[in-house]
Amino acid sequence: MDQHAHGDQPARRGEPSGARAARSHGTVEPEHGASATGPAADSATGRSVADRIRRAPLTVTLPVIAALCFGCYTIWMDHTNGAKGGQAALLGLIAAVVTGILGVTLAHFQSSMLTETRALAYAALFGASMGWLYSLGGSRPSVLTSVGWGIGMFFVMFVVSLYVFRTHRTREPHGQHRPHEAHVAGRHRLHAPH
Repeated sequence: MDQHAHGDQPARRGEPSGARAARSHGTVEPEHGASATGPAADSATGRSVADRIRRAPLTVTLPVIAALCFGCYTIWMDHTNGAKGGQAALLGLIAAVVTGILGVTLAHFQSSMLTETRALAYAALFGASMGWLYSLGGSRPSVLTSVGWGIGMFFVMFVVSLYVFRTHRTREPHGQHRPHEAHVAGRHRLHAPH
C-alpha cells in the first residue's frame, strides 16, 4: 500500500498532526504532471491574471475609474438632452477613452514634474473636461460660455491641486520646495570668506 497516498507519513519535527494530513491529502505534486503556477498564470512572474489585476497601482486604477465615471456621466447627459442611445454611448466611450489615456499618462509622469507643472497639468485636464461637459448642457450654451466655464474650472483646480501638492509633499523631484533659512545662511557663510 502507498504510504504517500494515505497520509501515513511520519510527522516532521515541530509539525502539528493536522498539517501532516493536509500535506498528504488534496495536494498535487509537480512530478504527477500538474503545473506549479496554475493555468492562468503569467510565466514571467508566476502570478495569476486576477492577482495582477487586484494589485494594479493607484496611478492606473484611479484614473481609469475616474474616466469610466466621466464616460457614464457623458452618456447620461447627452441622452437626457435628446441624443439617441447609440450616439450617446459612442460619445461616452470616446470621452472615457480620451480622459483615461490622459489621466493614466499624467499620473504616470507626475512624480517627475515640479509642483507647479503638475498642478497646471491637472487643472488643464479638469478644466477641459468640465468645459466640454458644460457644452453638452440642456440649453446648448455657446462655445464662448463653455470656454469661460472651462477656464473658471481650470483656475479652481489649479488652486486646489497646488495647495494639496504643496502641503502633502515635502520634496520635489529636483530638491526641496523651499530651502530652509539655516541652509541658505550656512551656504552664504561658507562662501563669505572667499
